[in-house]
Amino acid sequence: MRTLFLNPPSFEGFDGGAGSRWPASREIESYWYPVWLCYPAGMLPDSKVLDAPPHKVSIDQTVQMASDYELLVLFTSTPGFHVDVKIAEMMRDLNPKMKVAFVGPPGTIEPEATLRASTAIDFVVKREFDYQIRDFAQGKPLDEIPSVVFRKNGGFQNNPDAPVIEDLDALPWVTKTYKRDLDFRRYNVPFLLYPYLSMYTSRGCPAQCTFCLWPQTHSGHRWRLRSSDDIVNECRYALENFPGLKEIFFDDDTFNYQKARTIELCSKLKKLNFTWSCTSRVTTDYDTLKAMKDAGCRLLIVGYESGDQQILKNIKKGATIDMARRFTANCKKLGLVIHGDFIVGLPGETHETIRKSIDFAKELDVETIQVSIGHPYPGTEFYDHVKKNGLITLDSMTDDTGHQLPNYSYPGLDKAELVDWVERFYGEFYFRPKVAFRLIRKAMFNGEDRRRLYKEAREYLALRSKRKQYVKDQNDEKDRAAVLSTGD
Repeated sequence: MRTLFLNPPSFEGFDGGAGSRWPASREIESYWYPVWLCYPAGMLPDSKVLDAPPHKVSIDQTVQMASDYELLVLFTSTPGFHVDVKIAEMMRDLNPKMKVAFVGPPGTIEPEATLRASTAIDFVVKREFDYQIRDFAQGKPLDEIPSVVFRKNGGFQNNPDAPVIEDLDALPWVTKTYKRDLDFRRYNVPFLLYPYLSMYTSRGCPAQCTFCLWPQTHSGHRWRLRSSDDIVNECRYALENFPGLKEIFFDDDTFNYQKARTIELCSKLKKLNFTWSCTSRVTTDYDTLKAMKDAGCRLLIVGYESGDQQILKNIKKGATIDMARRFTANCKKLGLVIHGDFIVGLPGETHETIRKSIDFAKELDVETIQVSIGHPYPGTEFYDHVKKNGLITLDSMTDDTGHQLPNYSYPGLDKAELVDWVERFYGEFYFRPKVAFRLIRKAMFNGEDRRRLYKEAREYLALRSKRKQYVKDQNDEKDRAAVLSTGD
């Protein structure tokens, strides 16, 4: 079947989640690669990946493509689900013979609810969907495909789950699909060199973090590895086939989880002499970090999450504040740049714990940070926690442009305060003379950095203003409710 793999348009600047740990629009326009769609697409020569958001393909333009395909595979997310359903229905109306499959976390967690959302959706594939989509496109009946849920005899058939994919070397290289279908200059992430490519060297994550979406809904906790030779060969292909490429990003849930494997891989990457970045845990020791630096590693995305030890324990982070301090000091000693991720609103959060996180971030003083509102996505332990304790509300997870909003509140820490603390976190970290000087100095000597910094500053300030208005509106509403309750 001629197959269209679709990362659909929804909110302006929202990439559908792609590789992001929080499927939502970021403060600064960022686009991650639709890696998961590109694996099965690489198995079907007559297919196409349409990554609509970064390529600025509108809903109408997307819908018009329906007549050219027999199978639509749409990667959906919780924030964009209602828009994704409408797009599927519009495409089905234009081409009634086209089959429609939904993949992604919502279908994994609630497959029958996903199918009930629209008769335009023929089936759902839970978790990894690489071989299931390939097999269906090549003619295999749905009854015989594991992890598939579809309508049958007035009800639903839930096929037994497939085991996780163990032989990752047998999968196609995503970079070949990028080369075929995507314009790599459409992808940017503020802290990565432009242009960049991303790929995985493993699947799954052994860590048990209660908030992280993908291991709990898509790739699982079993850690599976590509061989070092396969990784190196794909990197070589990428360096030879993407002129002007500045950086490769290894977007594993945790790239350097195992010391021996990381050092062995780095010994081979070093021979290619290129710049790369990756994710990292603070449990990584100095020797491993040094091997990475010597092999061309430039930057690490590090999930610090919180500066409060009890919060880290609550979310099963498996790391300590002292580990984070030691890790950060080692990175600075080696000249590795850190982009630090922090989260406001994790279980046990109070004004005092957020204050500790802000002070901790300033103490660490990494190059850049991202501050997210904790999002309790269905399928995660975090979601189960807020639901069990009656903390979750009916509000949307995002505003009308896809940016994060809290859909829960804690005693003594309401939704407006969560948003306000995010802004205070950013403000206290970035509006320090040493940080401002660091950013300005970088931009002074590089025209490209200067243009990016100007664009990013405009986007951030616009969102900052919007968040402040949200806080004001929430507080005004709270004041009105208080007045009504007193009978005035």
